[in-house]
Amino acid sequence: METETIPAIETAPIERPPLPPVFQYPSAVPPSLITQGAEALLYRSTYLLPTLPCALKYRPPKPYRHPTLDLRLTKHRILSEARVLAKCRREGVPVPAVYALDETAGWLMIEWIEGEVVRIRLNEWLQQRKDEGIAEGVDDDRLVRLMERVGRAVGRMHAVGVVHGDLTTSNMMLRPGRHAGPDGDSAVGDVLAGDIVLIDFGLASQSTQDEDRAVDLYVLERAFGSTHPRAESLFKVVLGAYGKSFKGADVVLKRLEDVRMRGRKRSMLG
Repeated sequence: METETIPAIETAPIERPPLPPVFQYPSAVPPSLITQGAEALLYRSTYLLPTLPCALKYRPPKPYRHPTLDLRLTKHRILSEARVLAKCRREGVPVPAVYALDETAGWLMIEWIEGEVVRIRLNEWLQQRKDEGIAEGVDDDRLVRLMERVGRAVGRMHAVGVVHGDLTTSNMMLRPGRHAGPDGDSAVGDVLAGDIVLIDFGLASQSTQDEDRAVDLYVLERAFGSTHPRAESLFKVVLGAYGKSFKGADVVLKRLEDVRMRGRKRSMLG
């Protein structure tokens, strides 16, 4: 009995839009794609010197949007993110420095932060403690210090009138500590040591509204509970450090209770 051979279905390769000329400049390290999100692509390259790494964030054109609208939105988002980062740097908030940008071409070049994502480091630590049969809690000094540094970093950001918009431990880096002090922990062999650096301000905005700050904290709390459930009880340490970080924190924390109530009602109603 003859069998019919079904030809293999050939799928066309996914074509990315051509990159801007800045990606073609001579560099000791050719740009390499690190991650691709819904709105932007993140590349690692170098800036000015071969030893100075940088992050290139590129927002490619969206074919489903009208070209004029797409260009306007891209310009707005690039400029908005750059302004927020510049403001934070001026005010001492731990964020990457802005090196260069071209809002028309849709790219933003910023400092490359060495280190590891807080989410990864924290989960590694929690797993290690679990494997050793040690319960997580407020007696874990290293974990408490990390939570305090997170709270202070968020508090500084809110104090200067910036809300992140996507505040999670995935958008925080743990950079190797340059010095020991209230905001750093450079203990050798401590996977939780280092300075907190806030990253990915693509959804950030400048706001002094207590409601916006409270929603920022609520997003972090929900993300914290789902990503690090074994350390969820320590989120109160984050809020404690946040409460000491700027004068208006008490009002924001009270507003957070209202935001939580609305969130619970939405969950019950579906």
